[in-house]
Amino acid sequence: MNGLAIMRDLVSRPSGAIGLGIVLFHIIIAVIGPAIAPYDYADQDVDAILQAPSAAHWFGTDRLGRDVFTRTLLGGREAMMISTASTIIALVWGAALGIVVALVGGRLDEMVMRCADALMSIPWILIVMIFVAALGTGTTALVPVLGFSYGLSVIYLARSAALDFVTRDFILAARARGERRRTIIFQELLPNVRDSLAVQGAMQWSWIILAVSSLSFLGMGVAPPAPDWGLMISDARGVMASAPWTAIWPMLALSSLIIGLNLAVDSLAKVLGVDRVQRSPVP
Repeated sequence: MNGLAIMRDLVSRPSGAIGLGIVLFHIIIAVIGPAIAPYDYADQDVDAILQAPSAAHWFGTDRLGRDVFTRTLLGGREAMMISTASTIIALVWGAALGIVVALVGGRLDEMVMRCADALMSIPWILIVMIFVAALGTGTTALVPVLGFSYGLSVIYLARSAALDFVTRDFILAARARGERRRTIIFQELLPNVRDSLAVQGAMQWSWIILAVSSLSFLGMGVAPPAPDWGLMISDARGVMASAPWTAIWPMLALSSLIIGLNLAVDSLAKVLGVDRVQRSPVP
């Protein structure tokens, strides 16, 4: 099934069309946000601290007098950029290793999977905290750390999907012809596990967006004063009772993106005939 056919089938499903529309809306806002934002995200107005929504500040202001609408508008940019890059890294290295060990088997398979088991037994948040403590916060640190951490689950999926094919006749025939392993991987195995990897990648994207926001909430993600939904929710903890708008808008923005992604992924899995059997790590 080609890309256009997949997209046509995806939007033909109500949940897929709604989910894809929400995701595209957030992507467009992330791209054009700086051009349409009414204020600078870091501008502070001491005369407008914790001001309720008004004509001047549509979503009100936070405890530093910053415009909540502007910060909500721009709050998904960092998370989406970090999660996109991390997802690509996780898919590339996790899929490559999983397919290789499925094809080679033997001691390599045993050694790699036992190492993966050991790492997966450690909560992902602890792995991230260790690396963040060593490398610091910010995009340059979060991208490789999250790409490595979430790539572990990709190994299992890629290996499991590839194992369904390594004993089939067309793979045995390719080996009998003396085809190189690289040729078998790219021409025989990868096309057959591509759909599973596509669904996994979309799922990983939503998980990592949530992970980035969670880390920012804990002070280990995007560094202030950069606009980030997790940071905004963290900053609003002390004033939620008196100024609930400081937390409501970033919460709605984050939850709508995650809901949109999950709706789109569910429909994509049905279109491709792939079961969503894996669950997200708990942040």
